[in-house]
Amino acid sequence: MATSGTNSFNLDVDQVIEEAFERCGLYSRSGYDIKSARRSLNIMLAEWANRGINLWTVELRTLTLTASTTSYTLDSDLVDVLEAVITEASDANTDIEVDRISRAEYLNISQKSQTGTPVQYFLQRDTSAPTLFLYPTPDAADTFKYYGLTKIQDAGDYNDQLEVPTRFIPCLTSGLAYYVSIKKAPERTALLKQLYEEEWQRASEEDRPRSSFFITPERGYI
Repeated sequence: MATSGTNSFNLDVDQVIEEAFERCGLYSRSGYDIKSARRSLNIMLAEWANRGINLWTVELRTLTLTASTTSYTLDSDLVDVLEAVITEASDANTDIEVDRISRAEYLNISQKSQTGTPVQYFLQRDTSAPTLFLYPTPDAADTFKYYGLTKIQDAGDYNDQLEVPTRFIPCLTSGLAYYVSIKKAPERTALLKQLYEEEWQRASEEDRPRSSFFITPERGYI
């Protein structure tokens, strides 16, 4: 028996909405219903950022620093900085680890204007765009290289596809069905929420790093 020979299955926004309505037992939808479902879809995608690190939204980015400038406004689509290094302008082949510190630790630095190669950073997560504070203040045009967790792109036109891997499509449709049921089919909300959480659990367990992880206990002496 012949097979399709393809593995490019995906859904556009309209098809995701259609599948979600069918799971709610609804088949007749007005223009407002579709608009409302797309709004719920965007709310759900924003909520996914609170559920952990979605690997497909992690990007390697760079920022060219300016001598004597302590703070920098990062891109507005950035959710968080996961890891970072500094590449000195004088040695482009060497990366220097930069440690993240808390707001209190940065506040307690007495001489924030001290210059040198930055070895610490504090990220202030604002409502519009994060602000990066470096210590010491850069003394050259070094490069701040970091892996950033970014926002999932919005659901655009109804014939657009979503910025979600194929393996998350079951979770995506289950989640939207749950969100739609809250407004349109409350009698199915409990069942759809359970299905959504199960689908999310399976997808998130698969979407994880595969590198080895070792824990070494610290030795203490009395």
